[in-house]
Amino acid sequence: MRASLIQIAVDPDEPVDARRARVARLVREESGHADLVVLPELWTVGAFASDLFAAESEPLNGPTHTAMAAAARDAGVWLHAGSFVEAEGGALYNTSLVLSPDGELAASYRKIHRFGFDKGEAVMMAAGEDLVTVDLPHLTIGVGTCYDLRFPELFRGLVDAGAQAFVVPAGWPALRRAHWSLLARARAVENQAYVLACGTAGTHAGVEQAGHSIVVDPWGETVAEAGPGEEILRVVLDPAKVTTTREQFPALKDRVLGLATPKRG
Repeated sequence: MRASLIQIAVDPDEPVDARRARVARLVREESGHADLVVLPELWTVGAFASDLFAAESEPLNGPTHTAMAAAARDAGVWLHAGSFVEAEGGALYNTSLVLSPDGELAASYRKIHRFGFDKGEAVMMAAGEDLVTVDLPHLTIGVGTCYDLRFPELFRGLVDAGAQAFVVPAGWPALRRAHWSLLARARAVENQAYVLACGTAGTHAGVEQAGHSIVVDPWGETVAEAGPGEEILRVVLDPAKVTTTREQFPALKDRVLGLATPKRG
C-alpha cells in the first residue's frame, strides 16, 4: 500500500478558502502516487489559533468535507482529511474525516483527548467518546489525533478493535518535537503496528510547528521522516509485516488485563 502524508504549512495570512482549495489540489496531485493520503490536524485554521475556532467552525458536511470528498474522488484515493472544527448541537469538536476513493464518508472521529490544560481546545471543544477504525483494502487503520498520542490506552483499544496501523494527524509544537517522534515510535513498538503521524509546518498563533511527519513500522523502525517545512512524505507500507511481526514476537498475547487495584502497605 502506498501512502502520502501531506505536511501542510498553516500560514495565518492565507485565507482559509484559499488553503482549502490549495490542499484539495495537492490531494488530487497524489493520484497515481498513493492509495492513502493523510492530512494534518486543524489545517484549516491552525491547532493553536483558538480565537478562530468558533468563526471557522462548520457542520460535518460543510465546505471542508465537500472539498475533500471531491478531491478524494478525483484522485481515486482513500483520504484521511486531517481534522477541522465541527459545530454540532451548540458544541465544537475537533473532528477527523476518512473518505473513500469514491468520495463517500467512511468514518469520522471526534478527538477524545483535548489539549490545553484548561485553556484553548481543552475548554472550547467537547470531547469525543468513540474509538474509530476503518477497513481499507488489506489494512485496518485506527484513528487518533495529536494529543491522543500521549495516551497509550486509546491505541490498545484500537488494537483490540482490529487496527494494524494508526493514522495520527497533528498540529504539534516544535518545542516538543522530540516527544512527537518518541511517542510515534512507542505506539508502534508496543502495539506492533504502523504509525502514520502527519503534522503541520509553519507558525500560527505565535507557535512554531514541529513538522517532521513520520512513518514508523511495526518493529519501531522509522520508514521515513519529513523535515520542518511543507513537504509530501511518500512511503510504501507492507500490511503483511504487521502479521509477521506479531507472529515472530507475540508480545500482545502476554498482556495482563484487569489488573487489581494496588494495595497500600
